[in-house]
Amino acid sequence: MGCPPPVLPLCASVSLLGGLTFGYELAIVSGALLPLQLDFGLSCSQQELLVGSLLLGGLLASLGGGFLIDHYGRKRAILGSNVVLLAGSLSLGLAGSLLWLVLGRLAVGLAVSLSSMACCIYVSELVGPRQRGVLVSLYEAGITVGILLSYAFNYALASAPSGWRHMFGWAAAPALLQSLGLHFLPAGAEETAVYKDLIPLQGGETTKHGLGRPRYTFLDLFKARDNMRGRTAVGLGLVLFQQLTGQPNVLCYASTIFHSVGFRGGSSAMLASVGLGVVKVASTVTAMGLVDRAGRRVLLLAGCTLMALTVSGIGLVSFVVPMDTGPSCLAMPNATQKTGFPGGSGLPKEPSPMPRTRGDQWEPVLSTAGKTKLPPGARAATATPLPALSVTSPVSPDSTPEHTLLRWTALICLMAFVSAFSFGFGPVTWLVLSEIYPGEVRGRAFAFCNSFNWATNLFISLSFLDLIGAIGLSWIFLLYGLTAVLGLGFIYFFVPETKGQSLAEIDQQFQSSRFSLNFGHRQSSPGVQYSRIKVSAAS
Repeated sequence: MGCPPPVLPLCASVSLLGGLTFGYELAIVSGALLPLQLDFGLSCSQQELLVGSLLLGGLLASLGGGFLIDHYGRKRAILGSNVVLLAGSLSLGLAGSLLWLVLGRLAVGLAVSLSSMACCIYVSELVGPRQRGVLVSLYEAGITVGILLSYAFNYALASAPSGWRHMFGWAAAPALLQSLGLHFLPAGAEETAVYKDLIPLQGGETTKHGLGRPRYTFLDLFKARDNMRGRTAVGLGLVLFQQLTGQPNVLCYASTIFHSVGFRGGSSAMLASVGLGVVKVASTVTAMGLVDRAGRRVLLLAGCTLMALTVSGIGLVSFVVPMDTGPSCLAMPNATQKTGFPGGSGLPKEPSPMPRTRGDQWEPVLSTAGKTKLPPGARAATATPLPALSVTSPVSPDSTPEHTLLRWTALICLMAFVSAFSFGFGPVTWLVLSEIYPGEVRGRAFAFCNSFNWATNLFISLSFLDLIGAIGLSWIFLLYGLTAVLGLGFIYFFVPETKGQSLAEIDQQFQSSRFSLNFGHRQSSPGVQYSRIKVSAAS
């Protein structure tokens, strides 16, 4: 038995539009920086402040948003975040000073971070086991589509009078459409009784609310009760390995690798942007088709394995064919080239903050030349944009056939790395986080793990140039490969399979299993049986 016809499309629209808004807001600033610099005379530090304000808002939302989601409900949290986003967009569109720009970006950061968490949880609770993986993963696909859409707006409005105001203002459109769709959906899983066909899909979790259902506090996340400590370990492990495999920093060298195989000037940035964006969309769509068939563990294991092999391959190639030591914010391609990607609208003589991924979530980071440290401005969410940076000095072409072959090998490895992340850690991490916690504390648990996503991404960004100076770029890539191998072991031993199970059954699975070294493997064995909870429509 499935959902009534209108429900699944509406849930899909909520997920897709939420991701689209998130991706658009993260990336649109890349095209607005040059006209903003011309209109307001922004310095490097002021550009950093403008970009970092969104990240600060996102981090604050991840720290406090979980309480709002659990206390006021998922639907209200999404609607409230859309109101805040509209206010932020209005502030940006009408801004007459840097202060209003920063306040607008801060509000937008709060909104998209809160919405990203609430959307995944809301959709996961509202639909059944067979649709949950696809619809939650649709949020990740929406992020990439939103980023590519922002590049199109950057291109179209680059030369328009006050074009940056329109760039920021258009973000309100998907938020308004999402709010409209939400009005036709129930407030949460506890209200699905009015949708009779939805009740069996939830495995009984919705009707246990208030009827002897255990109550949890935030501190219970660190206790042995109902294996909550094990669930927290699974959530934090996925979030940490998602970032520690270095995906944002690897993507910083996308333009360098494209340049090394023969693409020059603006075409290098364009291909690194659009090309990797298309790869990411295709891989995320593939994950959506497989996540409820092959399962979460299979995608995570396959993706992590491929990431380990490909990032190590890039590291080995860079031993033989050295690349530039790092992207330079002082040599960003001019926006008039209309490359359309983060970095394609950087300043010719000023550093330009670049969006970086969360894996959801992508964070802007300012790259600097030489030994200058990366400033603290690096999300969520969950959240993996595709920065394309120009380099301090062009990679001198080498006509040696062996070197040419190795450079193309690095390019193939880069494409495979992006693809692996996009069907593994990218969408599946946030899907698993929305499934493994009890409903009463799910918002706070999701937000807690999400805050580590932001913090870890910031740490990776801040340590990148120091690590290059200490051990070299090649060894950094190999270190990321080793981390991916460790992540592979973590997934194999600790992460359970949740496909085809209701949220109540997943909760049962964790309660009856201790967090031991064979948890992930044991849970899928035929020795463990779970019975589907019967739910009476009258309740």
